[in-house]
Amino acid sequence: ALAFEVRRTDIASLERPDTRIMLILANPELAFRMSFLPNDGVGLARMEFIITEYIKAHPMALLHPERVSGIAERRALAELTRGYAHGADFFIERLSEGIGTIAAAFYPKPVIVRMSDFKSNEYAGLLGGQGFESQEANPMLGLRGASRYTHPAYAEGFALECAAMKRAREELGLTNIKLMIPFCRRIEEARAVVTRMRELGLARGENGLEIYVMCEIPNNVLL
Repeated sequence: ALAFEVRRTDIASLERPDTRIMLILANPELAFRMSFLPNDGVGLARMEFIITEYIKAHPMALLHPERVSGIAERRALAELTRGYAHGADFFIERLSEGIGTIAAAFYPKPVIVRMSDFKSNEYAGLLGGQGFESQEANPMLGLRGASRYTHPAYAEGFALECAAMKRAREELGLTNIKLMIPFCRRIEEARAVVTRMRELGLARGENGLEIYVMCEIPNNVLL
């Protein structure tokens, strides 16, 4: 047998590093348990998990169920949103409460929420999504992130996302929520998105709101 030694370290006595240690989190059900780990907040809260697991439907299908061609899908949408006056109300409430749970668990530490970053094929997989998405040869480089938010095909859906974040920050009082824009390819895209967010009530600097861009493609470093 190989010789080995066992070292035991009491993590409670370890000094905190100067670097901020932030968690990556997507599931609201894990938020309170994870909040007890040594941390400086959440550096990336993924919105996609909440949309997939708690909302299940394409935002545009919730806004325009009449444009969903399949009878079974339209019935499923009606069942999903039963008790809500409109599908938009369902989306805003579910998303704001999901993100709000994460933000509440870590309050007052910052929670950086990335706005939706589904690819077109992933959006198509949501309930009612087929009729609102086109087939792309390479969805990884297609209509996603910042370019999608102001595109006519999804601008209304992005407005729902912003309404949910506004509700979480203002009505639920979770001003530790910061927002992050993914897959931003050009400065013009960033300006257009920030302008649209301001029009929708999410103005950078107001009520402490910070808006980040996710650095994930080479030109993000240069721009």
